[in-house]
Amino acid sequence: MQTTYSKNEIPELANEKCSVIYALQIIGGKWKLPIIWKLSKQESLRYNELKRELEGITNIMLTRSLQCLEEHQLVIRTQYNQVPPHVEYSLTDTARNLIPALNVIRDWGYAEIQRNS
Repeated sequence: MQTTYSKNEIPELANEKCSVIYALQIIGGKWKLPIIWKLSKQESLRYNELKRELEGITNIMLTRSLQCLEEHQLVIRTQYNQVPPHVEYSLTDTARNLIPALNVIRDWGYAEIQRNS
């Protein structure tokens, strides 16, 4: 996969890392954007609440996706040491900056559904 701009695309940025590809390496895949989208609708969600919202996701995929988003500082994992213990997930401000772009994608998707119905 090409990760830099070529001289033909944008000569002044030749050999610089492509920001779109970089972003997609972080938020790409089947589950990361849906996780961000679901978390954007709530202040925070517990693991099982989030799993119920994401039809078809396995425990391992949810765990891995959340860990990856946490590593990239897009998700905050808050552990409550009480009885019973529980964990909640919420978006960072950095992740919240993605929401306007996701709204554009949502609107485009809605228009495509209408056009193809």
